[in-house]
Amino acid sequence: MSNSELRKRKNKEHNERPKTSKKRKDKAASSIQTSLLCLILSGTILTLFIILYTDQIPWHIGHRVLDSIAKKFGYHKPVHAIVIDAGSTGSRVLAFTFHESYLDGHLVLDKELFVHTKPGLSSFAKEPEKGVATLEGLLEQAKKEIPEEYWCRTPLILKATAGLRLLPAEQAEKLLQSVKEFFEDAPFVTNDKSVEIMDGVDEGIFSWFTVNFLLERINGNPANTVAALDLGGGSTQVTFSAITPASLKETQYIHQAVSPRGLIPVYTHSFLGLGLMSARQAVITLNQPNTTKVISECVNPIIKNKKFHYHGTDYFVSGLQENYPTSRIKGTDIQVGEVVPIVSFQNCSRIINKYVEGKAKPPEELPLKTIFAFSYYFDRATEVGLIDEKTGGQIRVKDFRTAAEKSCHEANAEQPFMCLDLTFIWVLLEKGFGLKEDTKIFLYKKIDGHEISWALGAAYDLLRG
Repeated sequence: MSNSELRKRKNKEHNERPKTSKKRKDKAASSIQTSLLCLILSGTILTLFIILYTDQIPWHIGHRVLDSIAKKFGYHKPVHAIVIDAGSTGSRVLAFTFHESYLDGHLVLDKELFVHTKPGLSSFAKEPEKGVATLEGLLEQAKKEIPEEYWCRTPLILKATAGLRLLPAEQAEKLLQSVKEFFEDAPFVTNDKSVEIMDGVDEGIFSWFTVNFLLERINGNPANTVAALDLGGGSTQVTFSAITPASLKETQYIHQAVSPRGLIPVYTHSFLGLGLMSARQAVITLNQPNTTKVISECVNPIIKNKKFHYHGTDYFVSGLQENYPTSRIKGTDIQVGEVVPIVSFQNCSRIINKYVEGKAKPPEELPLKTIFAFSYYFDRATEVGLIDEKTGGQIRVKDFRTAAEKSCHEANAEQPFMCLDLTFIWVLLEKGFGLKEDTKIFLYKKIDGHEISWALGAAYDLLRG
């Protein structure tokens, strides 16, 4: 072979080497990618396994991943329920849309309709037909929320709370019977138990379930749950998972709450008469029986004959008209100083404390819990600027006292009962429930965009109870 041919062969071999090396590199890279993909897939499966079977990690995360995948492929089963909350101050309809988790069939909340009307059903004790008429508009809203194809499979219930509990039995029964007749023509699923007065125990348990369900703390471990304080118009409820011997021995208050992972023993106590409106009525009528024109030390003297409607009765409320305390407001360069009438916070709180002590019983375990409070707790806190109405927030028990003292020393005709209401809330929390002044209270109206209402717990119990 000539020298020129030998050089050509060497050059050809040299030029072909990089191509072979490149193919090997591409093959090796492909093998690494495959291995990495397998590793990620294995890690994902292991993570899901840990999430689903370890109480310390939120169980809902794995469900969400699988549900999201199932929904994309059309495996989405919507489930609906309608709950009408017939409260003491108003009626509310909540139409819930859940879906069944693809993994184990537990319910996941997607959205709810919330519409309310005033006054409450109990205000129509002597005119049941007019009371039912207030529900017609609420049910029409529910019809618009839930697709018609699901009506025949959607349960509908009405549960009345303290407002009807406080009515004479005959009047309450006539109201309920009128609602039952109204429900007979509804296109939803009803039965003999669809209309009833709800026991205070159920109200407390359902409220507790709602808060913990929305916080995604219902995972079978009671230590992960929070306490729920619900302040309604006619009653108030205190509910928390019972762990300590002091709570568990109070057997009359221990009940089993349904959760997606099993039953949880909870302590719940409903205090009839310690709702905000029922307490207000008791305070303003103190030592003034059989009259609707009343005078109260917890109302500023500038208030005269202010109408307060509760439980079917109109009260005309005034503050002290003589021998009332005053406060001097210092003048400024542009404003003349003046003396204004005020409410004695000490006298008002003494009156309220006596009322609360006669009805409340402090639960020993409650101060150990993370506490979420809602309903009128939230409303009053937002109205005096303790928290933001849109975001909610965290305060301390003593903040209610500070706000109450400030309100009592202001002549505010636009909020004539704020001094009384805030003082009652502070006394209820500190004296009635045994909380310390520095105890943190979380106040929210919604969690993750969903209303905090016992109705969610009732809906879940209705569909899965």
